Amino acid sequence: MDDERRQDDWAASRKNRLPTFSEVLARRTRPPVDLFMFYLFLQREGAEDILDFWLDVQQHENLCRAYFKDVRKSGRTIRDDWPEYWDYARRRGSIYGTVVGLNPQTGTKRSTASTGEMLTEQDRANLASAGSMDEKAARSPSPRQMSTTPGTAVATEPPRSTTPFSLSGRTPTLFNRRASRAPTIIPRTSAISRQDLIASAERIYYRYLSPAGNTIGSNENHEIYLPPNLRIHSFPLSSQQEPKNAAEMSLMAQIPDMFHAQKEYVFRAMEQDAFPRFLRAKAFGNLTPVSALVRLVLGLIILWVGLAVGFSLIFLDVHPKSKRFFLFIPFTIAILFLISHQYELDPILVFFMQSESTPFRTLRIREPYVKKLLLGRAIWVTILVAACVTALTLLFWAVPGHRL
Repeated sequence: MDDERRQDDWAASRKNRLPTFSEVLARRTRPPVDLFMFYLFLQREGAEDILDFWLDVQQHENLCRAYFKDVRKSGRTIRDDWPEYWDYARRRGSIYGTVVGLNPQTGTKRSTASTGEMLTEQDRANLASAGSMDEKAARSPSPRQMSTTPGTAVATEPPRSTTPFSLSGRTPTLFNRRASRAPTIIPRTSAISRQDLIASAERIYYRYLSPAGNTIGSNENHEIYLPPNLRIHSFPLSSQQEPKNAAEMSLMAQIPDMFHAQKEYVFRAMEQDAFPRFLRAKAFGNLTPVSALVRLVLGLIILWVGLAVGFSLIFLDVHPKSKRFFLFIPFTIAILFLISHQYELDPILVFFMQSESTPFRTLRIREPYVKKLLLGRAIWVTILVAACVTALTLLFWAVPGHRL
């Protein structure tokens, strides 16, 4: 009941506007502009990995917050429990400043520099040597566990995509969709440890940021696009063992904030590119591309049938002439399908408060302002269909018959 009340309050605040992208990600919106519909929209474009990455990083950050809260509840301070992270957060800033007890004036602002830029040259050299020495002992030899050093990444990486929504090796299809990977879930069966944080970051890196994470023999590519200054070329830590040296301890201190800059970039990319197209598709229409295409094909076929019958009635000079009025039946269906394809909106579905989630599967429209927009457009489409059908029917009725 409390969730329903909160949803009602949030919906009431949007009676005269469309939701923002932040509200969609926070699950404060209702169909057809909720997070589920946005995920399906990205899936049709073959770009759902971008949203999966954002959700996984969000969960990684929630896991880090839970760890810091557990530490504070135990009576310890972050400064005593994890001095490396405390020093790092005090110097660089952290998104967990208020959680770990830093000064709100100096500790809550997060630097947007990439993780690669945070390491000194000595740290990079130490990590590179440590990674090469411990690679066989610390990690399995599977393709998902193989990585390259920053110095050789450019030479050995496969070609990358050039925009967040143009993924290399990925082409959206109408019917053959890959099974999407669910966001990372770490059950709270015991207290969260730092190794859990490393494991969470490791999964995110090998799933979304490492070209070596692609499965051999598969055309699927889960790597997301990032600009060069935000790319992470290696992950020297292992979730199977504790950090051994000072360089690894220094890198582990960056784990909580490791993907925040990348997450912010992905958020802006989705907000400026995919989200406006999603609103145009779902707030101003209620059909999926496949359903609209089927309506186009059926509309053209039925229109051809209607025109063929109409010309037959004219050139056979069939009497009584009033029989030609029955042409409004195929004309109505054909024009309705064609205009529905053009507007990507089916007025009949709108009048029943339905919107397609996947081809020919619908769910109820519950977002208040979207209801108003779709009803207004549905009325306009209905008037347009009626005008076209009336004009065509009267035209074929008025033409004098002439038997050939």
